[in-house]
Amino acid sequence: METAIAVENLKKTYQPKTRKGVEVKAVDDISFAVPRGEFFGLLGPNGAGKTTTIGVLTTRVMPTGGTARIEGLDVARNPVAVKRRIGVVPQVNNLDRSLTAREILLFHAEYFGVAKHAREAQAQQLLERFELTERADEKVIGFSGGMVQRLKIARALMHNPAILFLDEPTTGLDPQSRHAMWDLLSELHAKGQTILLTTHYMEEADLLCERAAIIDHGKLLALDSPAQLKRSVPGGYLIELMARSGLNDSFANALRALPGVVDVKQEQERVRIYADRAEGLLANAMRLASEQGVMVTDAHVAEPSLENLFLHLTGRSLRE
Repeated sequence: METAIAVENLKKTYQPKTRKGVEVKAVDDISFAVPRGEFFGLLGPNGAGKTTTIGVLTTRVMPTGGTARIEGLDVARNPVAVKRRIGVVPQVNNLDRSLTAREILLFHAEYFGVAKHAREAQAQQLLERFELTERADEKVIGFSGGMVQRLKIARALMHNPAILFLDEPTTGLDPQSRHAMWDLLSELHAKGQTILLTTHYMEEADLLCERAAIIDHGKLLALDSPAQLKRSVPGGYLIELMARSGLNDSFANALRALPGVVDVKQEQERVRIYADRAEGLLANAMRLASEQGVMVTDAHVAEPSLENLFLHLTGRSLRE
């Protein structure tokens, strides 16, 4: 299968701006490959290194080490050729507010050398496909968040890129607009578009991506299909207890002895219990807490999820 994106031992370190500052390893020796036609996700919290990685792949950020290739082209050595093969949808709204939606699309296509007749036809097709025809000749200053995102994607597709990069495309959207965006991206993928998506929404990666790489603090922690990633959580099920007092090693060891428990992690006022089944486990955990004088203030049971995997790998939530 032809490789669309190849990342090998990629690194990006930002040097301190002052003598007392410390260097920041935004991307710390990560490797992955994306075949043509795949919907691939980079999943992690804010500051994990997702945007820096996509910045390198789209030629905006110069890597400190390693290599990144787009369709075999080194992004650092051949940035112009790479730019012709990619479409980029950034986090920020960088649409020109002095132009109409149609003008934005036409200007973008002209910049990439698309012939006049072809770009006019392409703009009209995308305006219809993204449900923007009624506002096509209005300036975008009054557009909703969902309309802005759809227009940004349409713009990125105007020169028929081989790979579409989307950096947190649904951040800030209301639930209805987010689901509409998911439908749109699924449609693009079904037609063969190679897509790389960064997100900190677990359900987004789970629904859209064929494979997802989980990264945190610049390091790649896991990479597989969402289904396989969820299966890799010890036991799968997670029971989380919050306690006001009484947590100790004795309580954690007693929890580990309960039927079905695979792993127990305790930190400050929180205990996470990983198990291969949830039935009856919460009741047994609460019984043990009562017997050992542990004052539980909150309890939560969760089924296998990417959030559970991230909690297991890092000890913190994707949204922390």
